[in-house]
This record gives sequence, C-alpha cells and structure tokens, in this order.
Amino acid sequence: MRTQDRETQDREHERVPASADGTRRRPSSPADRLLRDVARRNKGRAAGVFTTSALCACAAVALPAVVGRTLDLLLARDPAARAWLVLCAVLVAAEVLLEAAEAFFTGTAQARSTAWLRTLGVSRLLGSAPRDAARFSPGDTATRLSANATEAGAAPGAAAGLVAALIAPVGALVALALVDPWCALAFAAGLPLLLLVLRAFAVGSSDSIARYQQVQSSLASLLTEALTGARSIAAAGTVDRERARILAPLPELGHQGRRMWVVHGSAVARSGVLLPLLTTAVVLVGGLGVVSGRMSVGELLAASRYAALAAGVGAVAGLLGSLVRSRTAARRLTEVLALPALAPGTRTLPPGGPGSLELRGVDVQQDGKFLLAGVSLVLPGGTTTAVVGRSGAGKSTLAAVAGRLCDPDAGTVLLDGVPLRELTGRELRTEVGYAFERPALFGDTLADALASGARTASPAEVRSAAVAAGADDFVTLLPQGYDTVPADAPLSGGELQRLGLARAFAHAGRLLILDDATSSLDTATERRVEESLARDVGPGTRLCVAHRLSSAARADLVVWLDEGRVRAVGPHRELWRQDAYRDLFAAGATATEDPGGPGTGADGPDVRGDQA
Repeated sequence: MRTQDRETQDREHERVPASADGTRRRPSSPADRLLRDVARRNKGRAAGVFTTSALCACAAVALPAVVGRTLDLLLARDPAARAWLVLCAVLVAAEVLLEAAEAFFTGTAQARSTAWLRTLGVSRLLGSAPRDAARFSPGDTATRLSANATEAGAAPGAAAGLVAALIAPVGALVALALVDPWCALAFAAGLPLLLLVLRAFAVGSSDSIARYQQVQSSLASLLTEALTGARSIAAAGTVDRERARILAPLPELGHQGRRMWVVHGSAVARSGVLLPLLTTAVVLVGGLGVVSGRMSVGELLAASRYAALAAGVGAVAGLLGSLVRSRTAARRLTEVLALPALAPGTRTLPPGGPGSLELRGVDVQQDGKFLLAGVSLVLPGGTTTAVVGRSGAGKSTLAAVAGRLCDPDAGTVLLDGVPLRELTGRELRTEVGYAFERPALFGDTLADALASGARTASPAEVRSAAVAAGADDFVTLLPQGYDTVPADAPLSGGELQRLGLARAFAHAGRLLILDDATSSLDTATERRVEESLARDVGPGTRLCVAHRLSSAARADLVVWLDEGRVRAVGPHRELWRQDAYRDLFAAGATATEDPGGPGTGADGPDVRGDQA
C-alpha cells in the first residue's frame, strides 16, 4: 500500500511543471484555472475594459497638468489660455465618454461570462449521473448557478479594470515627481501604510465572503426543501417549526455580512484618515515651494490634484473586493464542474437486435456502502422482468445502471452484446427509455412534453402512446387538450404517471425501464396499461421495478434483490414457494392464492423507498 502511495506521489510530482531553475511549481487551483478560462473567452471585452479604463486614467493624469498650465496662463493674461481652456473641456468630455464605454464593456463581459459559466454548470449537472448530481440540493445548486456564477463572471472586467485603475495613481505619482520631487517624496513616505491597509482588506474579505456564500446556499436549500414539502408541512401543522428551521441560518448570515462590512469599513476608515494626511503633506510641501519660488501657483494646483489621484490607489479596494468574491464563487462552481461526466462512446447497436440485457459482476458503491454487489444477470430480449425486494435492496440502483443513468464502479452492462459505455449518447437514449415514479414534463404544451426525447415523436405516435398509457381520456377532456401548458394542467399523481408512461411509450426502443412508474395507479388501471404495453407498444425488453404481487406475477422473470445482491432469479411461480419471497407481499396475498395465473389481481403492499 505504501509503495502504491509512493508511486502515486511520484506521478503527481512528475505532473508538476518545472521552472527554469529546476524547482517544481505547484499547479494553480481549479478556481484560478476556471477564471483564466473565463478571461480567455472574454479577452476582447476585457481588452475593451482595459483600453477604455486606461485611456480614462490617462485623461485623468493629464488633466491636472493642463488645468495648472491654464491657470498660470490666465493669471498672466496670456492669449494662449483660450486654447488651453478648450483642451481642459476636451479632457473632461473624454473622461465622461470613456467611463460610459468602460461600463458598457464591463457589463457585457460579465453577462457573457455569467452565461457561459451557467451553461457549463448546467451541462455538467445534466451530463453526470443523477446520483452524483444529487449531492447538491436544489437550493444549493440554484445559488451556485445564479449568484455564484454572476460573481465569478465579474472577474474579467474586474481584473482588467484593476490593472487599468493602477495607471492613474502610478501615473499621478510619476507626474507629481516631475512637478516637484519633494512633493512626491512626501507622498511616497505614506505608501507602505496604504498598501498594508489594502492587504488586510483582501485577506479579511476572503474568509468572510466564503462563509457568507455558504450560509446563503444553506438558506436557499432549506427554503426549497420547505416549498417542495409545503403540503406535508401544512398537514402536520408544523408551519411555525419549519419557519424557525428555515430562518435558523439568518443570524450566521447576518454575522458574516457584518464581518464583510467591518472589514470594508475598517479599510475605508483607515484609508480615509491616511489619504487626507498624505494630500495635506503634499500641499504643505508645495506651499513652501511656492513661498520659496520653487513652484508656481499652477504647479501647486497640479501637485494637489496629482496627490489626490495618487491617493486613489485606495479606490482599487472595490475592484480588489470584486476579485476576491469572484475567486471565492469560482471555488463553489468548480465543485459542480468536478462532477464526473457520463462520457458517450462511439459505437452503435447491431441492427435488429432483440434488446438482450446483460450485467456482469456489477458493483455500485456510495459513501463506502455497496448498493449493488456482484450482480450478474442475463435478461433475454423481448421478455418482461420484474425487480422486487425490500426497501433499500437496490432496485432503483439496478434500474439506473441498466440504462446508464449511472456507471457501475465495477463490472459491465451490455445491450445486445455492446457495453453501454461504448454507445453514442443518441444511440443509447434512442434505444433505452425510462418512466419514473414522479415524472417531470418539459415543453410548452403536453404534446411537446410527450414528444420530446432523443428523437421527436410524431403527433400520431404521441396520441397512440397516450392511448396505450390510459392518458388520452383525461387529456382530451382538458379545455386545450394536448395544447395545454403542463403547469396549467390539474393532474393527479396517477394522471402524471400515465403521462410519464405515455412519453416512454412514444420513444420505446429495445429496452424500456419502468422505475416504480405505476405506483400511483390503481390495480385495474395498472393492468390495462400493462396489457397495452404488451399489445400496442413496439417489441422490446421490459425491466420493471415492482412492488405489487400482480406485477411480479405477470412478468416472464423475477429478479429478487436483497441488500444489493441477487438472492434469486426465476419465474414468479417458482419463487413463490419460498417463505421469504412470499413475505415481500405478505400484506396482500397468502400462500393459498394462485400466484402465477393470468387473472391474479392481488395488490401487495407498497414497499417503495429504496435508494436510487
């Protein structure tokens, strides 16, 4: 084990680039690499921010000298003063226009960067296994892809603006030295203190901002969770308790917010005391220069203005704070982007295959626990297989692995002899369909929601699938029929499940997986749907997570899972001879019932809730 660790360390060491002197440099953090990618994608707009900001700074640096020269000419009643007045007006107008252009480039750069980050985050979430994406709660995900993406998207503009913002104070300090070296020396004496103030601001802001964003995300998660379970909260009469639970993070949020303002206020207060002192020192030295004849009145005016500009190094605190927030937000985004993707392959299935499904030594782990362990199965093409087991047995995990909603940690899943990992994304989703316990309908209308998929089903296919799923009757009774907006359709749990089944039927390929997709249907409706599936939907292999005796009895084959392992595989009639198998349905059937006849109508207990 130690040898393996040493080899791993050596490989990591080899990946660290060497500098010119042969030393190893640690690679930059994922957050820094992400911000560099954002900057590269917006280098044109960032260049616009820098250019306009730099030109604005140059105009600001030139203006005091021009104003000072103009004042001297006016005092001397020189006719050339008029031209210098025009130049002053031009510089002021240029500053205004350049600031407007800078705001435009900054806003567009942030908007484009934010859009790219959100698209990247959503793509990674949707491209990863659902069980991996589920580590982020809906509220946390929304916070990362909204507020955090916006803050990270501000990085290109803030970085370009920060670099350009240094031009004014540095240029002003140089110009001050040209006007009078003694004034520049007086100002430079206080610069180390000013830099210490900025450093303290950057360090103090980083921690408080990170904690604030974490608490903000926690609050969003609690609120989303409560909204999802609003009916349960109302029925239990726990509104006050839930309100207190949701608002519990507010004191911590307030504390971290106050910390941010204390750090910011401290920096502003210190610079607010230091900068006037520096400016006053410059004016004092300059005044002495005027008295001694070393400086003119115009030069004194220019020196005071340059001192004010040079003191503007404190103004970079705002841009520096923006960069700190961007980097902290980028760290939270990289956690989403680090989700492992279900990379598609390049192969297609052999034409005309029956849909044979095979699992070879499949293991799935989560948090160190085996959800599936050593599962090996062969499901012949064209058959219907029911998966049964107690809560937590791994039924939904098996259903997820069978259609590559997640990859196994070990082992292989094959469809018609081709590993699912090697199939193209389109081929996989065309030939493998799903229906779930709580389907989500996406689309402008019910027809669009049922037609959407790897391929778009035709209106005739949608109508036929709805009839087979028993959904056509209630959809046609809606005022707008199939043109009803999904959010406006008053659907019961059973009606929603039938629409989910209809969508799956409209896109049925070689393998159709029903993960508890009929749990909200009554026994009679479930029977009609199963008969329509066998009669009206195209041929293929069916894998059904079953909780009812009737569903298991009508299947060609039953896979019995127990704590992630296959306990038995066989026809329902044969498994029924085992007491432990009968106990799975004990509340709805007895050993004296006919367990395998086509007329079996017993409805076993609902033992849903196993981990997915």
